[in-house]
Amino acid sequence: MGKKTDIIEEKSLGGSSMGDGAKQPKKLVLFNILDILKQHTDENHRLSQRDIENILRDEYDMIVDRKTIKTSLMNLEEFGYEIEYSECLRPIKNKKTGEMEDSYILSDFYLRRDFEDSELRLLIDSLLFSKHLPYSQCKELVEKIEKLSNKYFKARIKHISTMPQDRTNNQQLFYTIDILDEAISHGKKVKFKYTEYGTDFKQRAKKNSAGEERSYVVSPYQMAAKEGKYYLICNYDKYDDISNYRIDRIVDIELLDENAKPFEKLKGSDGKRLDLAKYMREHVYMYSSNSSRVKIRVVKAMISDVIDMFGKDVQFYGETEDTVCVKANVNEAAMIQFAQSYAPDVEILEPLALRREVKERLRKAYKAYE
Repeated sequence: MGKKTDIIEEKSLGGSSMGDGAKQPKKLVLFNILDILKQHTDENHRLSQRDIENILRDEYDMIVDRKTIKTSLMNLEEFGYEIEYSECLRPIKNKKTGEMEDSYILSDFYLRRDFEDSELRLLIDSLLFSKHLPYSQCKELVEKIEKLSNKYFKARIKHISTMPQDRTNNQQLFYTIDILDEAISHGKKVKFKYTEYGTDFKQRAKKNSAGEERSYVVSPYQMAAKEGKYYLICNYDKYDDISNYRIDRIVDIELLDENAKPFEKLKGSDGKRLDLAKYMREHVYMYSSNSSRVKIRVVKAMISDVIDMFGKDVQFYGETEDTVCVKANVNEAAMIQFAQSYAPDVEILEPLALRREVKERLRKAYKAYE
């Protein structure tokens, strides 16, 4: 802290005294009180000045009078911490005159937090259900988020003990993200190796026809999460179209000095810069084929699934008692997958080429089971 803080600390500590068994220096009282508020309080758990005095004595080996505690609390509020408390008017005897006088007593102190517990739970659950974070790093992140609340929140969080360990083991993930972020910010290309699993459940770099580990040079444009996975939207240098790569499978990444290709010059970009929201709507399975205006017929029970999958930019028409038709701009490979997954409740009407493709795939699937 700066000089102003030091002066306030010295002043506020003037009334404090340390017992024979106390181990902590006086100047720590302000920080210890802040730590107590962080660890012990929220809107449902409040502390009086006496409570704080007892915790300082029992947990911090520090004996401090209540006047110093009140001054420290007011100093913390002055420094910008949102400390809530209640005020009540009580008669107190004046030590000099012996007469009873009205005095405001402050109590029920708690620290207002940047995050509600429900918001922290949402962040933690998002991490736990992600499939691209290594177990150890996910555990560390969850523990950091837990520290944003108090001991009562930590006691309620039991998810970490049941966290699945069958996730990626790529320990380079955060370094990869840092490099990609730098490359995207400065419009540079990157080079990396891309891994795949073997039957022994280990990830190995993909190899070329000569049996050597293959290197990928790409122009990165955006990172995006989809279905619990983390993707890089980019251009593979050998071609002029858009590709998607799983970031958790990228290893040995290098930042290159070569400028990235402009996104608007790629096939499928329509000459425009990347619109991430539109791209994610159209690429529901993150396949990187072309997008088309597709017409499908679905049973009415599928309406919610259609909106979940393609967003609210779809158009409904041709409604009957049992079915409804849908128009949507969507990635062709994703639509084929969607139609196969939900057949016969989803039927592609147009384009006819997509309809024929699904028909042929379903015929092969039937033959396999025949």
